[in-house]
Amino acid sequence: MTDYKKYGRQAMRILLQVMAALFLTSLAWVLVYRWVAPPATWLMLDRRAHAPVGKGYYGIREEGRRISYDFKSLDDVAPQVPLALIAAEDQLFLKHHGFDFNALQRAVKTNMQEGHKLVGGSTISQQVAKNVFLWHGRSYVRKAAEAYFTVLIELLWSKRRIMEMYLNVAEMGDCIFGVEAAAERYFHKPANQLSTAEAALLAGVLPNPLRFRASNPGPAARAKQRRVMRNMRRLGGTTYIRAILED
Repeated sequence: MTDYKKYGRQAMRILLQVMAALFLTSLAWVLVYRWVAPPATWLMLDRRAHAPVGKGYYGIREEGRRISYDFKSLDDVAPQVPLALIAAEDQLFLKHHGFDFNALQRAVKTNMQEGHKLVGGSTISQQVAKNVFLWHGRSYVRKAAEAYFTVLIELLWSKRRIMEMYLNVAEMGDCIFGVEAAAERYFHKPANQLSTAEAALLAGVLPNPLRFRASNPGPAARAKQRRVMRNMRRLGGTTYIRAILED
């Protein structure tokens, strides 16, 4: 019996040490990204790993596509872009502390109804936690990790940094990540020159950037664009996000 207790205490001590190491590692990771741009995200690596390949010169296999990603400061992006993202994705972004519980409840009710398309209730903060720190997929473990990292970034980052990270790592097309890469690809201009309509179009395709294309928007994408522009006007324009622009 004594040996069992001894082994039990040793196992508990090892478990606590592992948990402490994981916590300190995740804390350091989040703190580093408070100032440093991520070199890549797990989704970028996944897209890269599953890119089609073909034969190039001399029969050597080469990658058929590349990741487009160019991290920019919020100061180097047109103010219409963060406003459009808030109008499209999370209109309470400046007010909540990482979670919109009313939106989550509405999503659960909608998803429980038979025949309805699945909808999400994630905030911008949750999407940043998912996009920057976690792997692609769906599971309860991943949702728990998402909640954990959401709490950390809300505690350790400013709203400005969360928005800056979101508009840089969000997937905006096939292998296109961030608003700078999307602006160059779709509109042949840098992100600081995007118009209100262009920002609204990019924000409108975010829920499914592989289906709705900003380069050739169909009726559904145009309808989303108009809805985002209405929300931008209703919020009061860029004065609504003055707090993060001047932070």
